[in-house]
Amino acid sequence: ERGFRVLVGGGLGRTPYVGEVIREILPKDHLLSYLEAILRVYNVHGRRDNLYKARIKILVNEMGPEAFTGAVEAEWERFRAIDSGQGVGGGSVDLPNAERDRIAAFFAPPLLSTDPDGDAALESDMERDKVFAAWVRHNVHPHKVPGYAIAQVSLKPIGIAPGDITDVQMERVAALADQYGVGEIRTTHEQNMILPHIRQRDLYALWQALDGVGLGVANAGLISDIIACPGLDYCNLATTRSIPVANRIQERFEVKGIEPEIGELKIKISGCINACGHHHVGHIGILGVDKKGEEFYQITLGGAADDQAAIGEIVGRGLSTDKVVDAVEKLVDVYLDARSGETERFIDTYRRLGAEPFKEALYDAA
Repeated sequence: ERGFRVLVGGGLGRTPYVGEVIREILPKDHLLSYLEAILRVYNVHGRRDNLYKARIKILVNEMGPEAFTGAVEAEWERFRAIDSGQGVGGGSVDLPNAERDRIAAFFAPPLLSTDPDGDAALESDMERDKVFAAWVRHNVHPHKVPGYAIAQVSLKPIGIAPGDITDVQMERVAALADQYGVGEIRTTHEQNMILPHIRQRDLYALWQALDGVGLGVANAGLISDIIACPGLDYCNLATTRSIPVANRIQERFEVKGIEPEIGELKIKISGCINACGHHHVGHIGILGVDKKGEEFYQITLGGAADDQAAIGEIVGRGLSTDKVVDAVEKLVDVYLDARSGETERFIDTYRRLGAEPFKEALYDAA
């Protein structure tokens, strides 16, 4: 039986937290009533005396996950008693099956016919064009229907603001989604785009068309695939620039030519404490801070936004603008020297060794 694992209290911004699991398995029939119970507990106990603490993550942290869970379960039991006729007034908001089915019909998956020869066609194209093969390795993901794939369009070409796309490029992607997909495009929090239903035998033609408008970059998940907020160039909340730092990091590692060798490495940059660039959960996080009118950057390490979610650790004092790219290079050098085999990712090496060797590389010579 399908159900939900419920987590509450996660969030970034000024006070970052990883969400706490308050229920390991919740039957799907009771999802809405359980969510209502969570909101009711927050409504009763949440902070109203401080604008910056009026957040559910603050309440979960202050109450503790066990006390918060107990309060939610008690409120939820009250709903269930009402539904069974043992309580007084009201009732839960759980939807009947017919209504859920009606809503689900709007989200029916496309009808895709399997293509058992798709793998062979793709392998032939990859053998013929090594640049295309690199794009497939980094930007293409498995699909549950044989003969299909999920294509990621990177919006991180070198020298462009991360996540930017022109009107001409957008029109082209839309046309390609109609031509090779099912007219569906998804955007991601990592500032890229997804074409979710592409026949494997069409991937080569798709990539050629994307490459023709500057969108054939094979760097999804690599060090140049940086999340960056608009920063001081465009945002009046920011205290430092983000886009130029991202561009300089991209350019440094393009010159070094070792991006594929480094493998998966998530860099995320925020221009202020509001954390719109998700720096807290970057393998390498970079937070811009203003020091007496000068731009400095604080480095965090070990963050993750996957199933092993973690908030990065601040490794030391902030670095000036002219030192932050050198700092990233030093961190990568430590990783390449210390990793256990070519397949060990940066984040895995960091978890195995801890922060100390990385801190030493950044600050011992200073």
